[in-house]
Amino acid sequence: MNISLNKITTAISLSLTLGISAPFAFAADSTEISVESTEKEMEKVTVYGRHNRLILESGTATKSNLSLLETPAPIVVVDEILLLEQGQNTLQDAIRNVSGLTQSGNNYGIGDNLSLRGLGVNFTIDGVYAGADLDNNYNPTRSLTNIESIEVLKGPATGLYGTGAAGGIINLIEKKPQFIPSYEARASIGSFESYSLFFDATNKINDDLAYRLVVNHEDSEGYRDRSSERSEIYASLRYKASKNHEFIFSSAYIDDAIQIDSIGDPVRLIDLSFFNLDPATITADDLANGPIADGGLQLTDAQRQILADTILSTDGVQPFALGDDVSLVSPLSTPNEGEEFRLKIRHDADLGADWFLTQQLLYRTYDSDYIRQTSAYNYIYVERNGVTNLEPRAPLVIDGELYPYAARRQEYRNITASEDTIQYFFDLSNSWELNSIEGEHLITFNYENRDISFQQLSIWDGDDSRSFAVPYILDIRNPNFPTGSFEDFIDEENGESLRSKYDKTIQAWGINLQEVVHFNDALIGRFAVAVSGVKQEYTNLRLDAEEREEFDFDDSGFTYNLGLTYRITEEISTFVNFAKGRTAASVLGSLQAFDNTPDTESESFDLGVRFTALNEQLLGSIVIFETSRTNIRHSNFLFEDNPDDPAFNTTVPEFLFDENDSTQGVELDLNFDINEQWAMNVNATYQDPITEPGSGRESREDEETKGLPKTFARAWLSYSNNFGVLKNPLKLSLGISYEDERSIDSSSFGIDRAYVNSYSKWDAAVSYEGDNWKAQLNVRNLTDKDYYSNALFLGGLPGAERNAELTVNYFF
Repeated sequence: MNISLNKITTAISLSLTLGISAPFAFAADSTEISVESTEKEMEKVTVYGRHNRLILESGTATKSNLSLLETPAPIVVVDEILLLEQGQNTLQDAIRNVSGLTQSGNNYGIGDNLSLRGLGVNFTIDGVYAGADLDNNYNPTRSLTNIESIEVLKGPATGLYGTGAAGGIINLIEKKPQFIPSYEARASIGSFESYSLFFDATNKINDDLAYRLVVNHEDSEGYRDRSSERSEIYASLRYKASKNHEFIFSSAYIDDAIQIDSIGDPVRLIDLSFFNLDPATITADDLANGPIADGGLQLTDAQRQILADTILSTDGVQPFALGDDVSLVSPLSTPNEGEEFRLKIRHDADLGADWFLTQQLLYRTYDSDYIRQTSAYNYIYVERNGVTNLEPRAPLVIDGELYPYAARRQEYRNITASEDTIQYFFDLSNSWELNSIEGEHLITFNYENRDISFQQLSIWDGDDSRSFAVPYILDIRNPNFPTGSFEDFIDEENGESLRSKYDKTIQAWGINLQEVVHFNDALIGRFAVAVSGVKQEYTNLRLDAEEREEFDFDDSGFTYNLGLTYRITEEISTFVNFAKGRTAASVLGSLQAFDNTPDTESESFDLGVRFTALNEQLLGSIVIFETSRTNIRHSNFLFEDNPDDPAFNTTVPEFLFDENDSTQGVELDLNFDINEQWAMNVNATYQDPITEPGSGRESREDEETKGLPKTFARAWLSYSNNFGVLKNPLKLSLGISYEDERSIDSSSFGIDRAYVNSYSKWDAAVSYEGDNWKAQLNVRNLTDKDYYSNALFLGGLPGAERNAELTVNYFF
């Protein structure tokens, strides 16, 4: 992993240049003011009110100053204190603290592929773009190094945050420069040869200018060869140009390399619909060959006996456990080497007469390059097009020898992608009064432009002639891996390794009008309507210039957010919320001439109760929800581009856009912090995620959405006490996570019902803080539980075995 010194230098110097030059632009308006009064006047868009350590206010849901009890929308806020207690380093670690948020199904482990209420999510940093939900293509794994809190707004919010995913917004709130000096150094070591080094410094330069610099480096060999390495630097300046104008200039550079395991423990493929038997009782006679005339593989009696002897009761139903020391990640695979660079300018202005303006301008680049494996199917007994064991969907036999644990149809994909984004937000608000009614106008305008370049190269094993054959994995229990490099297997003459190469531009805009109305002390309404549009320009670079395809699609429409909150008492409120959102049907995907489908639309309904107790030392919510998304892109099972496959068919579209997802459920979130001694975070979700298959699916019957649990719950409890002998309290923490079983089946592979088991996992931590130092030990998977963290396609990604991390902080 190479760190670009030029970009790091640019990030720091440009922030400093902007911050130092900004005073001249407002010299005529500059006046001397106190730090305290300016901060109070300028902090308008995102507000964090606290009582003890609980965050009681948030601006993410409405971009206005409402307490959580007043907000007519489902939102959950997670504070940095809780994240540090748990030793969380990435967004994926932090999902345990939010109801409705979990890993996506059919997950290939590429970055933050998350699901909120069964649908996709959009990622923002302080309300601006932080990378889209790009499914299994390219995604960063977002770090929490420079994050002070996480706010999760559930349901679509196109009007406030632009083109976004249906499930909601994960808004990461970054650390800001402070005028009070604070310096922190941190180091950690842990299992899997892990270590990290961290430094955070903030202070004022003068009465009007403050800086913050955060740097971090971490490295880990990872569980089962899932290595990770990351270097980060964040530089920001906060400039008070006058009593009425404040600027924040921030920059970020992140360079990481994270190994991808898209196979995990695979399901052995046996179509159990042919047998009314426990798989373990299947005999050689049950594994009958099909008619010779059909062209299927003909196994000998001895081979069928060998195959039958390998079958376990879990085959065809659950992943085949490879163990802690075995991984199918090949040396040909390379980590996802991501490089992200961000520059952002935020301007807050008090225009007078209760008018406030916030502008944000973002420039972001993200590059990704990796090689990952996919497929690697271990066939026992399946049918394709009415033929039993039709090659290559059959057990592997080479020179008369059967390899019952072989992996077939394996593909290696080299993805190279880059994305350049410019985004602008304009938020103009005005507070008003009419007799006893108070309210706030909000006008939001957003524009973004994303330029995407994408290329995919592929190589295959002996089941596909479009490249030189990568050796089969003959035994997944003890895999033999190829030598050499990815490029060694590319057949330059046939040119079939180049699977995709295109440029794509996405332009999106939106205008949102919102009214927040306080009808009285008890009844609050939020009424917002927006018009938005998305335009996509696509150029297929795989073709020769004279045959090159160019498409230009666009769509626009209305969205809305309508909500009411009724405050029953000072401690209890109820709310109802309706929302509709829109985004492109495929943000990253290639397009064809017949793909000009309507944008994918999403709708949500929420009915919730929020409550506080114990003098606001307890905060909780219960929400009943229903949410859906339409026009989802999906693969066409009739499409097959391998010319060696008997099912070869490229006369049909590869992708279709007529699938729908919907989820109904109920969520609980509860936080308390009592006398700074007892603290707890609890969240629980019951959901029923359903997919209505599109016309490209083999089965059109509604099905449980792949890879998503119906029930999941988490809790984290902390207790602090000096036990009568310590100068400062010792903090003891214990956490548990439960996740229901998740489906990983695929009817097109003859697997009608397969799943990864439910699990419960315990974690613990102990910490002690001195006058200017802190030491903390985190132990994860306390009982060394075997479980699957991700539901992959026809497989499960094993969660890490018991591991520990020791962290030491020094404050000065």
